[in-house]
Amino acid sequence: MIVECDGCHARYRYDESRFGGKAAKKLRCSRCRAIFEVVNTRAFEAQPALKPRPAPDETAIRRPGDRARVTPRPERPPATLKLPTEYKLSLAVIAGPDAGRIFPIEKPRVLIGREAVDVVLEDPEISRQHAAIEVAGDRVTVVDLGSANGTLIGESPVTEAPLENQGEFTIGGSTIMLIMTPQ
Repeated sequence: MIVECDGCHARYRYDESRFGGKAAKKLRCSRCRAIFEVVNTRAFEAQPALKPRPAPDETAIRRPGDRARVTPRPERPPATLKLPTEYKLSLAVIAGPDAGRIFPIEKPRVLIGREAVDVVLEDPEISRQHAAIEVAGDRVTVVDLGSANGTLIGESPVTEAPLENQGEFTIGGSTIMLIMTPQ
């Protein structure tokens, strides 16, 4: 199918199988960086009566230069987050613009994104503050921070999911692997 950006009217070919059964998907224009919504017309054919979607709020669609008004998920109490003593943790970017880079995890909550975060990636498809890694002893969790393009484990979008050693997650066009090394 061909989709068109609402902002600059650039046209793109989009594979309908990427909807993953969803009625709509948000995309970012590679030309003007605007985020626009694409409707899966086949979802309407398969389901005769879909509930109407609520009107998007200010955080759902942002244009270049807009200030993000995302309300981040409340942080876990600091007492529950703690680095393990028996492992050293790091994040390895295995695909995307920063492929090959390794970031050590030196605190129990690490923010990942493009700006004002602990792990800065040069991926234009990720949000300024896209996801967080939270460590509570031997339990590591990836948490989406309300990003525009979401956080995926495999092909499934997640808001929060546990990570094992060598577990992978995808944000934007970057795939990141958790590495746990014995100390």
